[in-house]
Amino acid sequence: MEAKDAKLSFETALAKLETIVESMESGEVPLAELLAKFEEGNKLLKLCEARLKEAELKIEQLKKSKDGVAFAKFEAAPEA
Repeated sequence: MEAKDAKLSFETALAKLETIVESMESGEVPLAELLAKFEEGNKLLKLCEARLKEAELKIEQLKKSKDGVAFAKFEAAPEA
């Protein structure tokens, strides 16, 4: 994943992904561009999945904190 993509918020990445899907579904994209868009879409999808996983882990930590378990600072593992 490129550094500029890694800095995107979930909402921005999702909006870009939706735009890519819409353009691909239009059927008016040349094959070479379609492949490039597919590759970019895959990267954005992985980014969105990682952001959702981070949020899920954070929620689990907050639940444990609420239930009396000590709260530890959350740090997500960097994506490779």
